[in-house]
Amino acid sequence: MAGLNRVILIGNLTDDPELRYTQNGTARARFRVAINRRWRDRDGQLQEETTFVPVVVWGPQAETCANYLEKGRLVAVEGRLRIDSFETAEGERRKVVEVVADTVQFLGSPGAGAREPEAEAGAEAGAAPVEPEPLEPKAGGNEPGEEEEVPF
Repeated sequence: MAGLNRVILIGNLTDDPELRYTQNGTARARFRVAINRRWRDRDGQLQEETTFVPVVVWGPQAETCANYLEKGRLVAVEGRLRIDSFETAEGERRKVVEVVADTVQFLGSPGAGAREPEAEAGAEAGAAPVEPEPLEPKAGGNEPGEEEEVPF
């Protein structure tokens, strides 16, 4: 049976990307994207909601994101949804929901969050997915690179 797991998001970074490296030297960047939605309710009142979506990027593209993205920058993210659950040291069950990005495109003007004007060139550098390496020894059932705490 075939399946499809594809996510496309456009939104603004809520903070600067956090860059780390695995024990084998593979780059991993994490950031959150805020996506705003506006609509009118039955009474004609303008309503708004914001959804905050955690994103993880691997490999050379992670380094590009960390070097050129900053809080407030508009980005388009394409990837897959990953939902994982794990048990903390205290025995609590936790879930982690995040988008594993295949590509991150820098949108908007460079003055709206980019550190350098060259950010638009090479925005998709390293677009080929890189298989992640574990950051720490796995504590049973976690996907590679998963930590023991909720990232956001």
